[in-house]
Amino acid sequence: MIYCVEDDDNIRELEVYTLRATGFEAEGFADGASFFEALEKEIPELVLLDIMLPDEDGLSILRKIRGRRSTSEIPIILATAKGSEYDKVKGLDGGADDYLAKPFGMMELVSRVKAVLRRAGRAPKLSLLSAGPIQLDVEERRVYVGDQEVVLTLKEFDLLQYLLENKGRVLTRDQLLVHIWGYDFDGETRTVDVHIRTLRSKLGEAGQEIETVRGVGYRMGGHR
Repeated sequence: MIYCVEDDDNIRELEVYTLRATGFEAEGFADGASFFEALEKEIPELVLLDIMLPDEDGLSILRKIRGRRSTSEIPIILATAKGSEYDKVKGLDGGADDYLAKPFGMMELVSRVKAVLRRAGRAPKLSLLSAGPIQLDVEERRVYVGDQEVVLTLKEFDLLQYLLENKGRVLTRDQLLVHIWGYDFDGETRTVDVHIRTLRSKLGEAGQEIETVRGVGYRMGGHR
């Protein structure tokens, strides 16, 4: 579980949506009071904490978290105003594990969350990945479109998993080739195109979730 403490409704909802869409459990809170109330019921794996909050600033909340035995080890990422060097230094000195300077992209957020969790030894097992009606169970190595299971080859499964893990991000053909097939030879990117075409065919209408970015590569989740 990841707690997002952010008073801007749009930003908070986007953070929670993005984290859930990439396989995390997440809940959002608009202020320190509601956050601490939730903290009494469940200790999260990580806290994304905005510094500028209406009732109590993030640095004060950070100190309280670090001062409690039950919460002192929770990884914390601070969201700071762009260019606010003072807040960054105060946050890191106060025990924050990392910081994000606003405005930040959602893929950067996910990347930082994963990195902090890895460093803390809490990297989650993202067992379920999804985009639109597509659901991929990493542990069971099963793929579903809605309630219908889709049978994929080993490489097709790995390709779909990698696209889902990087949902919203454009992946070049070379990146896909290296990650899935383990080599990078000029002229071999047609291997990627062939597998994408077959994968789309097996996914049916849901195959449109895999978007072609002309001249570059592919992106998962380009359609709504």
